[in-house]
Amino acid sequence: MKNFILSFIAVLFLINVSYSQIFSDKDEEICKEKFKLAVDKNLENQPIGDVIAAIGKSFLGTDYVAHTLEKGKSETLVINLTGLDCTTFLENALTFARCIKENKISFKDYEKELTKIRYRNGKIDQYPSRLHYFSDWIYNNEKKGIVKNVSKEIGGEPLKFNVDFMSTHPDSYVQLKNDPKFIPIIREQEEAINSREYYYIPKEKVAQVEKGIHNGDLIAITSNVKGLDINHVGIAVKMEDGRIHFMHAPNVGYKVQITEIPLADYLKKVKTDTGIIVLRAIEPKS
Repeated sequence: MKNFILSFIAVLFLINVSYSQIFSDKDEEICKEKFKLAVDKNLENQPIGDVIAAIGKSFLGTDYVAHTLEKGKSETLVINLTGLDCTTFLENALTFARCIKENKISFKDYEKELTKIRYRNGKIDQYPSRLHYFSDWIYNNEKKGIVKNVSKEIGGEPLKFNVDFMSTHPDSYVQLKNDPKFIPIIREQEEAINSREYYYIPKEKVAQVEKGIHNGDLIAITSNVKGLDINHVGIAVKMEDGRIHFMHAPNVGYKVQITEIPLADYLKKVKTDTGIIVLRAIEPKS
């Protein structure tokens, strides 16, 4: 009986260790700091785009960390507010903004909202339930009423993707390498993406339509790399020069920052960038 109890305690300890790897005490502390910032600056009464921009700026100087979500053998919600990649930076700014606008400012509220945004239909159900392709993220979060692709109304053009990178490069993804049974599911998701029509703004036109981009809009940079859809994501920020700049988590070795040059000029520097999709966060219903 004693051995059974000791074994049971050991199992509980392992569960707690495993769970603690999902997020740390520091992550909870940072979460509380963001919500305190919101209260101090009365962000709840500002347009959601301005809230997104304000929260994004509060992350300036945070280290870029790659592969932050690839933790554990099974899919679970991973929270890392001490290090961000471009997608988790965008997701967190949007998540905090929605929580603030709805006056739901506990850590549990944050967890629930992040799950809703990051996963297909807001539910975690193994690896394929995460919205891996950002074009799929756009489609699903439009369906959920969280964002709207405003590219068409500000002068965008039709765009069709031809994605297959994940299903044709499974060894690049730990979960697909370990669980090949997920590959056909990912392939079906890719086919669904390829069947849709999106709208985007070619990078040559971004300067012309810049006035239609709002502070706090979410920016997805489209790609001409074979098998991919989106190269990079970030947040539009209107600066003192009156131009739209790009706030993002750039790459390994860099920190969250705002580009010194306007977004339109930034795009010209990267040959694989073809344009942008502009997403506008929808005000949550009170």
